[in-house]
Order: sequence, then C-alpha cells, then structure tokens
Amino acid sequence: MTLLNVRVDPSEFGFDSRRLERIQTHFDTYVADRRLAGWLATVSRAGELVWSGKAGHQDRERGVEVRDDTIWRIYSMTKPLTSVAVMMLYEEGLFDLNDDVGQWIDALKNPRVYSSGPASSPVTVAATGPVRVHHLLTHMSGLTYGFNYLHPVDAIYRGLGYDFGYPKGADLEQAVNDWCSAPLLFQPGSRWNYSVATDVLGRLIEIWSGQPLDVFLRERLIGPLGMHDTEWWCPPEKQDRLAMLYVPVNGDSLPYEEWAKGATHPPQLLGGGGGLLSTAHDYNRFMTMLLGGGELDGVRYLSSRTLELMMLNHLPGDADLEEFATDSFSEIDFAGIGFGLGFSVKLDQAKNKSLASEGTISWGGAASTVFWVDPVEDLTVSFFTQLLPSSTYPIRRDLQQVVYQALVD
Repeated sequence: MTLLNVRVDPSEFGFDSRRLERIQTHFDTYVADRRLAGWLATVSRAGELVWSGKAGHQDRERGVEVRDDTIWRIYSMTKPLTSVAVMMLYEEGLFDLNDDVGQWIDALKNPRVYSSGPASSPVTVAATGPVRVHHLLTHMSGLTYGFNYLHPVDAIYRGLGYDFGYPKGADLEQAVNDWCSAPLLFQPGSRWNYSVATDVLGRLIEIWSGQPLDVFLRERLIGPLGMHDTEWWCPPEKQDRLAMLYVPVNGDSLPYEEWAKGATHPPQLLGGGGGLLSTAHDYNRFMTMLLGGGELDGVRYLSSRTLELMMLNHLPGDADLEEFATDSFSEIDFAGIGFGLGFSVKLDQAKNKSLASEGTISWGGAASTVFWVDPVEDLTVSFFTQLLPSSTYPIRRDLQQVVYQALVD
C-alpha cells in the first residue's frame, strides 16, 4: 500500500497545523450529510507533503473506507498529462505550435465553420485560417463536446454517436476523423470552447511518436514518474481499491453502478482528453514535477522554459475566460482565469475572488476531482472524490479557502 505519510512539521513550511485541520472539518461535513461518500486531499509545499486527510468510503454501500491508495477516475485531469506529452514531442522538434494540424489530420485540411441552421442541415462557411496545434492545446480550435447540449454542432457530434461515449467499434483515428469532419463551432482562434481537442492531440502524439498513446505515456511520462497505479482501466488484482462512482439525488449521493463498471475493463478508445485512473500518490508525483520546473528526482521531462510557456495565458489580448469563452461546460471558474497550453491559469485574484496566487495552474475532472500548482507559494494541492457531475457542489472553491487560510508565513 502506498501511504501518504507526512514526514515534516507543517510549521516549518509556513502552515499552522491547527488551521490545516479545518480542511478535514469542512469536508467531513460533506460525508456526514452524504453529499459525498468519501474524499481524500493532499497539500504539499516545496515538494514536501505537509498535510493529507481523508474521510468516508471509497464504496459506501460495501463498507470500504477511503484508503491512501484508493484508485480514482480522474477524467479530464488526464488532459494535463497529455498536454505535457505533446510538449515533450515539441521539444524534439517534431512540430511547431503554429503548424496547421491539417498536415496530419486530413479532415482538417479544409475546415468548415458553422454559420446557421439545424444539426440536420447546417450552413457552413470556409475557415479563414487553419486549426493550429496551439489552438488544440488551448481549446480555441472550434471543436466541441457532444455532451455540451448547447449548440447544433454539439448535436452533430451526438448524431455521430459521440455523447458521453463513442459509437461501437470506433477507434481514436475514426473518432478524430468524425469530429474534424463536422463543422467547427467558430473560426479557429476566435473563441474558447471546452472540447475533444485534447483527444485530437492524443492522436497527434501517436502520429508524431509512431507509438500508441498509452505506450508513449507509459514509457515516456507515467512510468518514469513512478505513477504505477495510473492506468486506463483497473485490472482485477486492483479492483478492491477502485472507488465507486456516485451521482447526486435529492441532496444525497447514490452509486452509479452502470458507469462505475466501465473502469474494470479496457476502454474501447484511448483519447487523451480523459479516461485515466490514478491515485493521490501518483498525481502528486506529476504535480511535483510541474512545480519543479519539469524535473523530478533528477529526471527532466520538460525544459523549465517550455513549462513557463505552458503556464502563460494564451488567450488573445490576455483575456480571461469570462470574456473569451463560449457558454460551455468547464472544469474551472471563468472570471479572472485564463488558459495556457493544457490547463487554466489564474490571472486576476481580485476578479476571481479567491485566494490562489496569480499564475496558479489548475484543472479538474468530471467526478469532482481537482488539482492546482501555485508557483508563487511553492504549493501543490489535490482533491479526490467520485461525484458526477463536478458542478454539483463548490468543492474546488471551498478547498482553496481552507487551504490558503492555513498559510501563515
């Protein structure tokens, strides 16, 4: 069992130990009133774990308590891993961020953009410019998600079989062709819309590297980082550690057995935009590497300069998502938040009305998980639970409040 042992005195890292316990107290109420079945959180500073807490059950109905090595579905927290993998290949000179993705994806050689009309007969116009690699990393490509249910293009995806799943028999190559053959939501680079763009990047990783996505990630990133429980499915010998998935029902949280079973067998499609399972220990390895400027335990994964580029706001005119995003689903607040190459970036602390430092990068997953890396405070934080959807409760903002109030240096 991988234990989350705190081996340091939090006060030596600028934390008040008694104030840190407010994290436990606050989220214990989520378990007590059954909003969550269970949770686990970690707080690290300067690469050292200074606090870890957990409560409740990974599977409440079977009486299995949350463990340090509980395996969680991290959904879109897969995206930052995929984005780092993309930039590792960027560093090898295999592409430029301004490159036209149509060089590798035929369906994007002459993209069309939605203009008007229903999903059944959309009117489109020619794109005024190409979809570039950086548009995919920043969700400014014009792609979307079928499950957004906000736009006729979303409905076109659903008509092709892409809602919360995939049509039977589709692999990543077919899925990317289907998505990229549909109209774009807007002219590339003109707006921000949360989308399958990171899944398309997963396909590009395969093309650039000559390896399946899972092999590349395992050999180049996940394996070397020591993320030994981060996989695309949970094998039988680990299933006693796999958390149950829950959904809210009238203030309660009830198990979603049908979806939960999906993690117990190999997935049909490995996309890059979601699908990984992980543990708190494993994801902390990844966060610590990001905080360390691309290096961990003497192994360098990215140049510090590359990571600095990823952590800049790439929205035009230094806009935030409140100004620039469509009205789509997201895993983060919009006010005072920009977007880098693979994750959100805090731009304006006052506008966001939260304590995380400007420059903090973050992202979350559909089952209410979240992480952030705050380079100003030398801080990494993660939270794991399994409640769909992530918009149910303000867990992420709650977590920021009770973490930062404990900093007293």
